[in-house]
Amino acid sequence: MARNVLVCDDAAFMRMMIKDILSKNGYNVVGEAENGKIAVEKYKELKPDLALMDITMPEMDGIEALKAIKGEFPDACIIMCSAMGQQAMVIESIQAGAKDFIVKPFQADRVLEAVKKVIG
Repeated sequence: MARNVLVCDDAAFMRMMIKDILSKNGYNVVGEAENGKIAVEKYKELKPDLALMDITMPEMDGIEALKAIKGEFPDACIIMCSAMGQQAMVIESIQAGAKDFIVKPFQADRVLEAVKKVIG
């Protein structure tokens, strides 16, 4: 059974990269969001098995979006993505309920390892 994934990143090329990695490996990308506000709306609408969420986004950052989604959907599976060296944000994400953390630039095998660990 294909698992549904929501991809949230303000950079279109990053969303394309993640979509490409996931779809080539049997995952179904059901939606995209370019900021945290849209991510929360899309999550409510699509109820994906997993959301991949960038931390640094306009309007509402990934951590705020994570907290908003977890507040409404405590069982939500969310993997955070961010650039190197944002240790404090990694810790804050995990404490807020993120299941894992992927560092940019993405390595396909690391993305797949995290996704498999969280949703199979």
